[in-house]
Order: sequence, then C-alpha cells, then structure tokens
Amino acid sequence: MGRAAGGGISRIYTIFGVTLSAVLVYMTVVGDFSTTLITTTLRTPLARHYYSNDAPKMDFVRKKGVQFSVGGKPFYVNGWNSWWLMTQAAEGSSGRQRVYKMIKIGKKMGFTVCRTWAFNDGAYNALQVSLGQFNEDVFKGLDLVVAEARRNGIRLLLSLANNLQDYGGKMQYVKWALEQGISSSSSNDSFFFDPSIRGYFKIYIKTLLTRKNHLTGVEYRDDPTIFGWELMNEPRCISDPSGDTLQKWLEEMSSYVKSLDKKHLLTVGFEGFYTSSSPPEKLSVNPEEYTGFLGVDFIRNSKTSTIDFSSVHVYPDQWFLHRQLDLGEKIEFASKYVASHIEDGDSVIKKPVLFTEFGLSKRYKEFNDSHRETFFKAIFNMMYDSARKKKSGAGAFIWQLMMPDMEEYNDAYGIFPYEQLPSLSKLISQQSCRLAGLGFMKKGSYCQ
Repeated sequence: MGRAAGGGISRIYTIFGVTLSAVLVYMTVVGDFSTTLITTTLRTPLARHYYSNDAPKMDFVRKKGVQFSVGGKPFYVNGWNSWWLMTQAAEGSSGRQRVYKMIKIGKKMGFTVCRTWAFNDGAYNALQVSLGQFNEDVFKGLDLVVAEARRNGIRLLLSLANNLQDYGGKMQYVKWALEQGISSSSSNDSFFFDPSIRGYFKIYIKTLLTRKNHLTGVEYRDDPTIFGWELMNEPRCISDPSGDTLQKWLEEMSSYVKSLDKKHLLTVGFEGFYTSSSPPEKLSVNPEEYTGFLGVDFIRNSKTSTIDFSSVHVYPDQWFLHRQLDLGEKIEFASKYVASHIEDGDSVIKKPVLFTEFGLSKRYKEFNDSHRETFFKAIFNMMYDSARKKKSGAGAFIWQLMMPDMEEYNDAYGIFPYEQLPSLSKLISQQSCRLAGLGFMKKGSYCQ
C-alpha cells in the first residue's frame, strides 16, 4: 500500500505498458499539523487523454433561490447511494468492474447524482490510515470513481466523515488522538470540540479538496463532476443536547471548506430532526421524543450561512423504537416528514432540500418487495410535485444500490437493479424521465 511516515520511498509499476513512478513526497500543512502522502507521477498522457476526451462537458451545479440550476436551467435530482464505490475501486480488477457496472446502470436508469463515501478512516482499504497519513492506492480508487462518473454524465455528492463507527467515523479520530497523546478525552463527541482533532479533520479536508486526479489532471475542487460536499453522514452530538457544540463545529468546518473551494455546493448530512430551538409545532414532526435531544436541529443548523443546501434522511422503519409501523403508517409519517422539511426550505431556511437517504429494510416483519415499490412511489411523487411547483424539495436518493455479487455488503436496504422486482427499476426510470422533463436535461433512453 502506498503509505509514508515522512521518509522517501520509490517503486516502479508497469500497467498496460505505462510506467508509473511513485517518488514524490509532499507536505500539506494546516496550522501546526502536517500530513504526508506519497503521490504518483504519470509518465504518459494516455489515461488523461482517454478520460478528458471521452467525457461530456459539465457545468457546476449552482443554487438559485430554493432550487438548483445548471447553465441557468433548473436541476432536479433523482439520485442513489452506493457508499462502497471508492473501497471497491481500490480492491482490484473485480472491484473496479463493479464500479464500472454500477455507474453505467445509474446512467441507464437516468439517475443524475450518486452519493458515496470519500472517507475510510482506519478500516479495510482505508483512505486515511492514521491521522494525517493517506493511502495513495485508495486515493487512486477515488480518482477512478470521479473519472468514470464524469465519463457517464453522473455527478457525485461526496461525504467527508461518518458519525457512525462504520469505516472509522468520528470514533476513529478520537481513538487515534488518544493513542498519540494529543487528546485526553475518550468521548466520541470530542471529534467536535477537541481542537487537535478538529485540526486533523481540516488536514483531511484540504488533502481531499486539493487532490489532483491522476486520471484527469483536475483537482477535485475544480471538477464539476462533484455535485457537492457533505461534511458528515448523520451528525449527532448527544453530549450537548443544546446543539451549541455541533453548531460551532458546523460553522468552523463549513467556513474552512469554503476557504478552499468556492465552486462547489456544501451540505451537512442531517437526518432532519428538530429540537427546542425550532418552533414548538415542529417537535411533533420528529419520529419519537429522543430525536429532539441529539444535539442537532434541522432549522438552526441549516440556516448556517456557509451551508448551501440542506439534507434529510427518511427511515420510518428505523427511528420508531417503541412500536413497529405498518406500511400505511410508514408512508403517512414519511409524507408528513418530507412536507415539513420542504416547507422549511421554502419559507424558513430558504435553501434547496435534498432527501439524501430513504429506504425500507427487508428485516422488518411482514416485509415484501412490493412494499418498497409503494413506498418509493410515494417519495417520488412528493419530489415531482415539489419540482413541478418550483418548491425547495430538489430530489431524493435511494439507499442503496448494489451489484448482485455484493450480498455481504447488504444492510437489508440493498437493491440489485434489474435483478429484483423489475417494476421497481421501471419506476425509478420513470421518475428520472419525469424530472428530466422539468429541468435542463434532455430525456434519455430511460424514458422509453
């Protein structure tokens, strides 16, 4: 693996007759912190020529009022989650084939944006192997994901961290900081308030945003393939229910991202819960009382000036801890939850709102595949209605799409396109077609 701890190292690779030399070590400095990364020098323009000449022209996505726009025309999102793209792209030829196929399927179904992880902290195929040290081979995998998305006309929403333990998350930063003696707090929430950990997270941000794609020669912060950045997946700070700690972190990190990259949109990755900071009537929209004490508030956090658009997740089969909803109740809750956040986007935060995760788990009692189709149709109709009326609900992302040979990655929400319930795949393509008819995109073959 291409790692460095400060010393020099050289290796020679020959791939398809192209010689690569990994000899250049550079330092990125943020405050008193530094990071070391072995970079590779491409000695032939063939790869860059392939990706730059075979890729469609793309403009950056902009925010215009409560809507997104591309080239001055409305842009609506029918999106999907495949969090695993970078990890699989670094896995070898079999993993890369999964990436190629998944992105091509996304294009075939008319999807406009894929949300995926641009982090993996200390886990298998880690991007960040320890604080401030990165694996070049995995970075090349992410380069491939970005380049392939561009070649297929797909944009990417890249998430930068995880509140959950999966793939490292904030817990890994805290563990590393304790091991290195730069932090004395074992609280997972010290990710938000410890200055040393915040400094190392900034190193990660700078390393990622200024990364020059070895296949395209374009820095990530200059690449319109990237729809936008998401600071963290599902942030919670339960040690401070007032929300002040998380709000300060959001303000600091979003301002830092904007200091490096003024071209891309920025969001957070909220689940969408309300606290006492919101109007009292909003608390009744929460799934259960506990969600009002997690240190996050959708309205307060979303109004942060350096956050361009807000995000919401919709999981009626996961958030109710004391009772299990039937399908009708799940749709009723989701409809109220979605409508409330679109209303916020229109009249309170006055920004676009993306529903960046929604799905149904097959683990719950009496589940069958037709439930997913009914639930998805309800979500899709709400998105289309919002787009048609030029409201802030700008689109939704299915959680999650996978390839047929990836069952071990399935969290019970996984969908294998065209393999399961062909009518669901047809429904997805129909939604793509409906939204394309309202926006800047030309209708594609998925409309047939």
